[in-house]
Amino acid sequence: MMVGGELVLAALVILLALLLTLVLSHFLPLLLNPKAPKGSFGWPLLGETLRFLRPHASNTLGSFLEDHCSRYGRVFKSHLFCTPTIVSCDQELNHYILQNEERLFQCSYPRPIHGILGKSSMLVVLGEDHKRLRNLALALVTSTKLKPSYLGDIEKIALHIVGSWHGKSKDKGKVKVIAFCEEARKFAFSVIVKQVLGLSPEELVTAMILEDFLAFMKGLISFPLYIPGTPYAKAVQARERISGTVKGIIEERRNAGSSKKGDFLDVLLSSNELSDEEKVSFVLDSLLGGYETTSLLISMVVYFLGKSAQDLELVKREHEGIRSKKGKEKFLSSEDYKKMEYTQHVINEALRCGNIVKFVHRKALKDVRYKEYLIPSGWKVLPVFSAVHLNPSLHGNAQQFQPCRWEGASQGTSKRFTPFGGGPRLCPGSELAKVEAAFFLHHLVLNFRWRIDGDDIPMAYPYVEFQRGGLLGRKLSADDAGGEPPPRFPLEAWTGELAAWLGHGDSPTLSPREQEMLSSGYKLAAISDWLAAPPRRRANPLAAASNLLALPVADEASPIADGIAASSPSTSSDLLPR
Repeated sequence: MMVGGELVLAALVILLALLLTLVLSHFLPLLLNPKAPKGSFGWPLLGETLRFLRPHASNTLGSFLEDHCSRYGRVFKSHLFCTPTIVSCDQELNHYILQNEERLFQCSYPRPIHGILGKSSMLVVLGEDHKRLRNLALALVTSTKLKPSYLGDIEKIALHIVGSWHGKSKDKGKVKVIAFCEEARKFAFSVIVKQVLGLSPEELVTAMILEDFLAFMKGLISFPLYIPGTPYAKAVQARERISGTVKGIIEERRNAGSSKKGDFLDVLLSSNELSDEEKVSFVLDSLLGGYETTSLLISMVVYFLGKSAQDLELVKREHEGIRSKKGKEKFLSSEDYKKMEYTQHVINEALRCGNIVKFVHRKALKDVRYKEYLIPSGWKVLPVFSAVHLNPSLHGNAQQFQPCRWEGASQGTSKRFTPFGGGPRLCPGSELAKVEAAFFLHHLVLNFRWRIDGDDIPMAYPYVEFQRGGLLGRKLSADDAGGEPPPRFPLEAWTGELAAWLGHGDSPTLSPREQEMLSSGYKLAAISDWLAAPPRRRANPLAAASNLLALPVADEASPIADGIAASSPSTSSDLLPR
């Protein structure tokens, strides 16, 4: 009896000691750093993390930041992500933090992120390793922008996506409906996979990578608990599978010898500076950046234009002017992109209002004094970009979507506009995302019009997602509404690719049906699949194509669309042909 009572007493003492240690470790930094900015630490262990991450409209600060800024000022202390934290909503301090990377501050993402991204990811590596990877990324981006095929690939995929809407949408009253965020993700993924790995959307390995990539993305923003079946565990496993797939592609490319595709992977394989593990991580980083950021940007642009008929009309006129000088059968060029001035204003304003990247994680390497603020060594530092973007003293009517504010202003990153970060960790692919958004928007505004449901808004979780995933509505074909279908490109535009598919050298012999299908540029994926099928199946021209792209008499989504449909909500609108 006595022994049992002593065990209970010992357990209580241990429990009290643990609780005391927890409380002291939580509040001790407050006592040791009395000169730190004003603020509050919240409850032990949890701190104020749950309040900080509470969902809110992405074009607002959210209740946590509004409350703390009003009580403590634009720079305050808190306890977030299990560590003492300085939160900066001040443009000058944010700029100071970003520009002093590796001198006074250092990238410091939560440890579970490392488990998913991998230790060689450019997002988590530090110092010289990061500089080496980023220089390679900049070289790849520069070489990509200079390739004539890059813009052509973007436009072909955009036409493919827009054209597929003529057969795959579902009825909703008098209009057809399309989940736009899914379509934006499909477009962005198809473009980045093509540029990085040289894979086309219709290839089986592309669908395999996408399926694993979606699991990877879900785990990246999940609770970091590695238990079989949890999103986090599935993400770690998905990364391993993607790594295995990429390694297989690398080995296949090496075995091919002199065969070159002119993509990122060719450049990576020619580099002796990176290990195979770093090359695989680099591919994953490229997929992550090119997929999520670009698709969200396109969705934001469509959302805000759907709420502003005046701006949509100005964008449409700009693109009609560009298309009228080129004719309907010519691809866009870099010179055409430079003429999309108001489109650039719209893209910048969508980035400012939508706040795709709300904040980044940094850590103070030493005690830092900045103006009247003391940032203690070892504390986490969060520069909040959205707070600067929505500051009414920096941007008049800050919560209003007004692209005209960018007329005559700098279009790049500045102290008051940091949608892609800043300093040595500025996103190297930011300009590519804008190009892809502009080209996709070109074909969207020339062929469709849409409106947004009033209660469907982009939410910050802190990652941005649309609230309820409404749908874009449209009729079966553009001709039904008196509009024009997506532009048709001449036969010569596809000759080289068809020659490769058919094995006929440079002069493929096409049947009348092949020529008819070929004339619809947006049906590229279906054409390739149909022509690659055995002759006995090609007797029915839709047999092989229908599982990839819905033609006017078919109604099946592609494997990529199916994969994305299983992910997250999409933006909401009613879309109608022009």
